[in-house]
Amino acid sequence: MSEERETRLLMISPTSNITPDQLSRTIHSMGERITVKETCYGCLIEGPSEVVRRVRDRAREMDRNAIFSKIRAYPASDPRRCRAQHGTRPGYSQLEMEWKALTNIEAGLDALDRGEEIKEPTPKKQLSVMEFKKICEANQ
Repeated sequence: MSEERETRLLMISPTSNITPDQLSRTIHSMGERITVKETCYGCLIEGPSEVVRRVRDRAREMDRNAIFSKIRAYPASDPRRCRAQHGTRPGYSQLEMEWKALTNIEAGLDALDRGEEIKEPTPKKQLSVMEFKKICEANQ
């Protein structure tokens, strides 16, 4: 894809009250000259890079901690990816995993907005081989 055109996925966190339909309709109502394709997780937007980024930023104002964006390598409705054209779906499992993780990211961003202190997780102690062996033998 050229640098002049860009396709982005806008993904809505599972805990958001925004629906893919609402997101797509809001983007359509902006009147920008871009392609909008509603998906089960949000929508795809495609057009000139500058316009796509402006639309992304305005769309995120709907629920800024629950609408996420990433660049998509293929244009919307690309026959290599579009299920309507029997395209392949590699990467869908990754996308699903990312979608599920958005809930935790949203909660973290909300905590930051409330001014809560973010603590670094305590690193877990590595289990020694001998300790692991004892656990295995005890559970036989």
